[in-house]
Amino acid sequence: MSSVTNPSGQAEPLIYRHEKPLFAIALVISLVVWLAVLVGTFGVLLIWVGIAFLIYLFIQSAFISFLRGTASQITVEQFPDLHERITDCCAKLSVSPVPDAYLLNGNGAFNAFATRFLGRNFIVLLSDVVDALDSEPDAINFYIGHELGHIRRSHLLWGPLLFPASILPLLGAGYSRAREYTCDLHGVACCASPAAAQHGIAALAAGSRRWRTLDATRYAAQAESSGGFWMSFHELISSYPWLVKRMARVLERPQEAKIPRRNIFAWVLALFVPHLGYAGGAASLLVTIAVIGILAAVALPAYQDYTVRAKIAGALKEGNSAAAAVGDYYNRTRLLPPNLEAAGYAPSNPAYGAVTLDAAKGIVRIQLAFQPVAGKAILLLPSLDENKRVVWKCSGGEIEARFLPQACR
Repeated sequence: MSSVTNPSGQAEPLIYRHEKPLFAIALVISLVVWLAVLVGTFGVLLIWVGIAFLIYLFIQSAFISFLRGTASQITVEQFPDLHERITDCCAKLSVSPVPDAYLLNGNGAFNAFATRFLGRNFIVLLSDVVDALDSEPDAINFYIGHELGHIRRSHLLWGPLLFPASILPLLGAGYSRAREYTCDLHGVACCASPAAAQHGIAALAAGSRRWRTLDATRYAAQAESSGGFWMSFHELISSYPWLVKRMARVLERPQEAKIPRRNIFAWVLALFVPHLGYAGGAASLLVTIAVIGILAAVALPAYQDYTVRAKIAGALKEGNSAAAAVGDYYNRTRLLPPNLEAAGYAPSNPAYGAVTLDAAKGIVRIQLAFQPVAGKAILLLPSLDENKRVVWKCSGGEIEARFLPQACR
């Protein structure tokens, strides 16, 4: 495991302690869900995955095109100071190849982000945060390292696979917050000192000017109030930790920060709130609704087909009982019965349709009475085997093959 040495000389891992176990739980749950959906839809899910990928391809290609056509690419010739910082951070974190990097007008937003398109990684620095930290350029390394952390830990790559677990209460938000803490550790590893990382977080907290006079220790001390019910609850359903907690974890002596336990009743309430903030804000809600819609579009028809097959199986069971009675009658008398009652058959569950006998040919007819196969029939056709005993062959007639048992197709 990669590590960085803090000012006290202790080795700090670059992976937040809760990320790996939460990832393992999320992976197992997601694989089970995807497998269940795949089996339950008889492979139709793969078609929808292909459609979803095409939709993603067009949407993400539009953003990457906008990035390349609007933002300034950071290269040796263009913003060489930022390019040097990015390559140095990649070397420290063993990130290879160096991702494409761009500087984008933030229009007042303080942030940076990483993205991925067709196997290629990108990091984007917003101009406002770069300008705000012009007097403390080492603090920019914190943002660069944070985004490289997402790339190094393959957060972007695993995201789609982990989607089912990401919307679960507590787990989805907890794993997302753990990822952010991990990436903060990567950001610290790229800075020459914890103070630079503190300045990077201070800019997020106090803005482009006031960050210079923000007391990091006092700001981190605000985390002491995060143990109340409401602060605990809203953090438990959020994708990001409270910024005051993030500041507390990058102090030179983070063990001195007093971070209280979350309110137990907040845990109980949060257990009933799904995590819809995976992609952030309203956009994540729309994405979540879209994915749920796609899954519903696949799952509901599959469930309807399943119920039809189950009803047909029930009707066929009734028909097989009638056929068995006719066969026994013929094997005893060498005659066809005039009707099913004479053969000793009494219907036990006629809800799915009527069972009748063609006395001239010995054909048992199962007339179905439910949609979408109402009015159609399954025929049980008799023949004699080598021992002159009656055997039956099932014919589905006009009924679609996907509804029929294998023996009737």
